[in-house]
Amino acid sequence: PYPAPPRVPLLGRWLTHYAERARVPGSCLLLPMTGLLTRHWTTGQSHLEDQHLGALLAWIRGEDPTHAELARDARGQLLVPPAGPATDPAFDNRLLAPAMARYDAGVPGAEKEIADLLHTVLHPTWDAVWTGLDLLRELPEAPRAAARWRGDRWSYTGHRDRVRAGEPPQPRRDDAVTAARKLASRERAQAELDAQEALDDPLVMAGRRLTGEAFAGEVTDVVMAYSEGKRPRPRPLLTFRTADTPHAAAGTRVYRDTESGKPQTAEVVSYEPGDPATDTPAELTLRLTDRMGRGKDPDPGSIPDPGERLCFTLFEHSPRGGPGLPDPEDTPWTHGGPPGSLTAESADPPTAEDFL
Repeated sequence: PYPAPPRVPLLGRWLTHYAERARVPGSCLLLPMTGLLTRHWTTGQSHLEDQHLGALLAWIRGEDPTHAELARDARGQLLVPPAGPATDPAFDNRLLAPAMARYDAGVPGAEKEIADLLHTVLHPTWDAVWTGLDLLRELPEAPRAAARWRGDRWSYTGHRDRVRAGEPPQPRRDDAVTAARKLASRERAQAELDAQEALDDPLVMAGRRLTGEAFAGEVTDVVMAYSEGKRPRPRPLLTFRTADTPHAAAGTRVYRDTESGKPQTAEVVSYEPGDPATDTPAELTLRLTDRMGRGKDPDPGSIPDPGERLCFTLFEHSPRGGPGLPDPEDTPWTHGGPPGSLTAESADPPTAEDFL
């Protein structure tokens, strides 16, 4: 075996981090351009055909996608090379394989020939990626995208600090506690991403309203009320009319977005479904329970006025985490035991040099 340069395992650690981060919903450290474009544009192709970046861009620009998929030059080479690991057999067999054979035979100039050939198939993909970025930059940025990008930056900084501190590389297989923590964090990130996309995009929120997870309408009346106890707190009652059909019952908690960015919670006191046949809207009575200040009198603007249109959701805007997990040293034997035990696979030990 030949020793690998130190930069090779270091690159592997960074690529592993990017691959792990790509599995976190809402992360944008490593994203496929085709996936980003199909989130915002719809084509007449199948999902498989949308994976061809050249054809996808042709659809978006109003061009013929078959030209990007099938058009060839006089040598029989695709004018738009495929952007992915599956290369064109005509390029491999007619151009690349003979050039590699000449390189193996020691023919002068063969190395430059291979570099030039690869440039002809990689450069169009490079240009297509930047074309896709230009299209995406024309779209308005979601208000909550900055928070997700901040999380990506913190993950990058944390991994950099671990590498600088000389910590061992990531193991091939996580122990039970680490795997459970990753799964819980990704589930929480998915729920948070779903909530943020609905709050940022009215079309996404419309889908949640159709499934009964949210409802929009008008406040028709506000009755001031207070909680019982030594220090009464404002608990106003809102009469709310909506044409939606939420899956709400008495005691259900609902949430609305506020100007401060923090959700205000309300409790459903009563719900009278409407009648679509007669265009009769549903009517709910909601009791606000927070975000009204600490005094007896609510803060200005914390209570909606009659006639104001609002949107409430049945899902939390910032989902909370699940129950705590034990330390890795306390992993029960049913889940592999503590790290380093006979039944658990330990991490790869760091060595002075790794081998290819």
